Amino acid sequence: MYHFIMTLPWAIILILLPLIGAIISFLWSKQGTKVGIVAVTFVLISVIFFTWFMVEKGVYLHTISGWAAPLGINLYADGLSLIMLIMTALVVLGISVYAMGYFSTDQAKRFWPLWLLIIAGLNALFLSSDIFNYYVTLELIGLAAVALTALGNTRKAFVGAMRYLLATLLGSLLYLFGVGLLYHGFGSLDLAILSQNAEATPILWVSLALISAGLLLKTALFPLHFWLPPAHSSAPAPVSALLSALIIKSSFYILVRVWVDIFGPLSDGTVASIFGFLGMLAILWGSFQALRQTRLKLLVAYSTVAQIGYLFVAFSLALSGATTAWNAVVFLAFAHALAKSAMFLVVGNLLRFGGHDEIIHLDRVAQRLPITTVAFGLAGISIIGLPLSGGFIGKYFLLEAALLEEQWGFIIILLIGSLLSAAYIFKVMSHFFTPSSKPHDSNVIPANMEWSALLLAVIAILLGLFAASLLSIIDLGSPFELKGDNV
Repeated sequence: MYHFIMTLPWAIILILLPLIGAIISFLWSKQGTKVGIVAVTFVLISVIFFTWFMVEKGVYLHTISGWAAPLGINLYADGLSLIMLIMTALVVLGISVYAMGYFSTDQAKRFWPLWLLIIAGLNALFLSSDIFNYYVTLELIGLAAVALTALGNTRKAFVGAMRYLLATLLGSLLYLFGVGLLYHGFGSLDLAILSQNAEATPILWVSLALISAGLLLKTALFPLHFWLPPAHSSAPAPVSALLSALIIKSSFYILVRVWVDIFGPLSDGTVASIFGFLGMLAILWGSFQALRQTRLKLLVAYSTVAQIGYLFVAFSLALSGATTAWNAVVFLAFAHALAKSAMFLVVGNLLRFGGHDEIIHLDRVAQRLPITTVAFGLAGISIIGLPLSGGFIGKYFLLEAALLEEQWGFIIILLIGSLLSAAYIFKVMSHFFTPSSKPHDSNVIPANMEWSALLLAVIAILLGLFAASLLSIIDLGSPFELKGDNV
């Protein structure tokens, strides 16, 4: 059994499983829900076995068809790739269980093929080691996500989807131009080869600007976040959870990879400072906007803008030489994915139950939907960064890195952002316990919709308790060592 597990091509399996599921759910749409649940369950099981494989064997490298780079394509995984695969498997399983009770029969027929296609694209992206493959997977993920955003079939949904489509296409175009320049200048698309061949030339800096701009747009970093709140507010709850938890993380993941492997060793720190400055602005702007919102879904959407800011502050510190900041990047991304997906599922529950998400008219939610209330509270604990949660571990590493680098501005913004997070979380929680004069529909919420939101929120808390195990996984293959001869 051990030998069998250690010899299976796990990277291929993780890509083909959801891809085959997408095809089957499209051809036999009436069985789409069953196919989807089976597929995402086997993806999680495969990720568990893949984790076992990498803990035993170390870095994973699979050469497709026997042709190595630059002629062929390699599938590669180190600790960062594995963490992203684990995060994806957990989040998509939770959202998939939720979606079983959320969508109508007609919507489910369109949801599951696109959903499984996105999962295949995400797994392929995290296993890629080629900057053009990043582009292909980004396009696959982006176009499928746009279609899911319009699934609500309303004018507002179509407007949000079109805005998202224009943003993602523009980001892809900028990224592709940058990739083309890199290939023209250095003759390869493979990250490992580029890390050795890249030199500080005008071509490199122009490609850096194009690739970074395209990825920042897709990641929705302030002030390029204009597409995210409308897309969130109009999309179905499972799709909003997907956008916030995973879609924006995929482009951020690519940004980390290309900077660590190609641009980082050649950079003088100026761009890292720009990332940090934009991150601080995102924290303040997103948090203030979240505090101003009267609708819960928009509040959670603007909270995502703020949480993206924390990622870029940590990223900036890491590029400046604070090695503990890389741990902050990973924990903040993981904790945010779990907590924010739980929050959007809670919003979906409230919309289904009461017919609206107006914060001041949330009518005794704690008494009527106690499981949903606990889910939002636990997710909020992680978003604020209270002790024992995954968010706390991420902010602890971020604070430690800022102190070591004596970045007092980052520290002040971190504290202000945490206070603002607490303010808008407690603003919502206070209305969970109060009665409202506005009538409610009081529809029944399926148990799987409540429990899946709670499960994701609980995992966001448990993430802090298993920090040591995650740190050992992150270190596999030393993914954050700056590559190249110019270090």
